[in-house]
Amino acid sequence: MVRHCLSCGNTVPGPDDAVDCSVIIPVYFNEGSLSATFAKIREQLVGNTLIADFEIIFIDDGSQDNSFEVLLEIKRTSDIPVRIIKFPRNFGQVPAMMAGYKHSRGRCVINISADLQDPPELISEMLAQHLTHNHDIVICTREDRDESWFRKSTSKLFYKLMRKLSFPTMPEGGFDYVLISERVKNSILSNEEVNPFWQGQILWTGHSTKFIPYKRLKREHGTSRWTFAKKLKYLLDGVLAYSYFPMRAMSLLGITVFFLGILYTIVITFDYFFGMVPFKGWAPIMILILTLSGIQMLMLGVIGEYLWRALDQVRKRPLYLIEKVIE
Repeated sequence: MVRHCLSCGNTVPGPDDAVDCSVIIPVYFNEGSLSATFAKIREQLVGNTLIADFEIIFIDDGSQDNSFEVLLEIKRTSDIPVRIIKFPRNFGQVPAMMAGYKHSRGRCVINISADLQDPPELISEMLAQHLTHNHDIVICTREDRDESWFRKSTSKLFYKLMRKLSFPTMPEGGFDYVLISERVKNSILSNEEVNPFWQGQILWTGHSTKFIPYKRLKREHGTSRWTFAKKLKYLLDGVLAYSYFPMRAMSLLGITVFFLGILYTIVITFDYFFGMVPFKGWAPIMILILTLSGIQMLMLGVIGEYLWRALDQVRKRPLYLIEKVIE
């Protein structure tokens, strides 16, 4: 049975084509590690007694190196099912995973990075937790990472804010390496958010979850394209989509400034009747104007972020475009 993907127009597999497991691998400037990644994942899947059949889906997220050529060679020489989805440009890691979900046939889905920082050796344990212990979500959470101090610090701050503002169940080290059941996948796809916070969508479902700690390995090939600006945008997606905190903070700040203004008015009135002038000159007035103007601009910025996301959602632009699918 063949269906058509509403977001890209391509055919997508139907339920009659189902396999036990789909492994989804977003690819972006990963030409140096793809062959090794494929070999290690294949080693974990072939002969695995927990699954009878499987597929591996690579999504080339607009790479400008030779990643796509390497993927074609992998598919040409592979003795296991490999599918390639190619984007015409870079849409981001999360849209790439969503495309993989949309085109996957697996009764469970595993997504893993293409740079070998996430050890494929955990796949067997993830499958066991899902198939034997019936966990709909199996999250490999990073208890440590072999990366620079700056990347460790920014990641720690990011997930600390996520735990505080949106998801108390978010692991302290966060996660990118996860197995989800078909019903969790379908719940995520049904959201149709244009600025999705993917980890939040998984946790939001509330299904039975198992956490597996591991150490994120050092990147052996290339450099990370996950920039600070992308992290900041992703943080805003998570906070604005799943937390009322920014709006409530604005309200509390407005109430606080209002009562401070009332208090200051009483002080000024009191001083006036006793012939005292608390401050002289233009400096105090300028400080007050600049402070209040800054608070107002900050509030307008927060409102603007919400309005932009609402506009983005109303436009219903596709999350990604597909140039070709190689079956």
